[in-house]
Amino acid sequence: MTNTYATPAAGLPVQMALHTGRATFNEAYALIPRGVMRDIVTSYLPHWRETRLWVIARPLSGFAETFSQYIVEVAPGGGSERPEQNPEAEGVVFVVSGQLHLTIAGQPHVLKEGGYAFLPPGTHWALANRTTEPASFHWVRKRYEVVEGIDIPTAFVTNEREQPIRWMPGTKDTWGTTRFVEPNDIRHDMHVNIVTLEPGAVIPFEETHVMEHGLYVLEGKAVYRLNRDWVEVEAGDFMWLRAFCPQACYAGPERFRYLLYKDVNRHAKLPF
Repeated sequence: MTNTYATPAAGLPVQMALHTGRATFNEAYALIPRGVMRDIVTSYLPHWRETRLWVIARPLSGFAETFSQYIVEVAPGGGSERPEQNPEAEGVVFVVSGQLHLTIAGQPHVLKEGGYAFLPPGTHWALANRTTEPASFHWVRKRYEVVEGIDIPTAFVTNEREQPIRWMPGTKDTWGTTRFVEPNDIRHDMHVNIVTLEPGAVIPFEETHVMEHGLYVLEGKAVYRLNRDWVEVEAGDFMWLRAFCPQACYAGPERFRYLLYKDVNRHAKLPF
């Protein structure tokens, strides 16, 4: 099956558009619907040329504190030779439109739609759009938590089309995860995966756990349980969940897929 990926529509709504948006921010979650990701809320970064981005998650005291997530749009000729300023930051790049040239420690790679790269802390990398069309990617960043005696994971590049969906048992292959890192690989302290629910599939219980989440809907629509609320979500929406926010899901009439961040494999930080 060919996958498609949502990207921000940009532009601005017409002045006569009704103000009936779904944007929500409360004590347990934020919903950033696709309709609010417009030109007026874009940002820019040092040492990037012909590039803008939507910041959809950032560490926020008392809310979700472990990661940031950007949707980055790179115009033809754009990119950066110094993309990451923090030597302690690890990252994942996931391409949702166009084509990008990624260089890791001098080795070139071409990332097409569905392209995925893990970039450990301290990695020398560069990114460029050498085509005549804009390209967009998600960039998830986290401060890597070093553990004595555990190796820092190495960089790798793949494409989601090269990875299998691992279906949950007892779901008749209707709810599964495309994993880019094995769950028991203790070197990794974050996972950025893709969750797939076929039409009518469900997450049949309220997941309530310590991991923080970022969920960007790549495709389809669903009714999603967030804390005490059932909310409709669609391709291009972003859900940002703090730890222990209950969640569940009923998928819609077409395949529903989202890019999922979570922090894993480390002790909880203690305040003393």
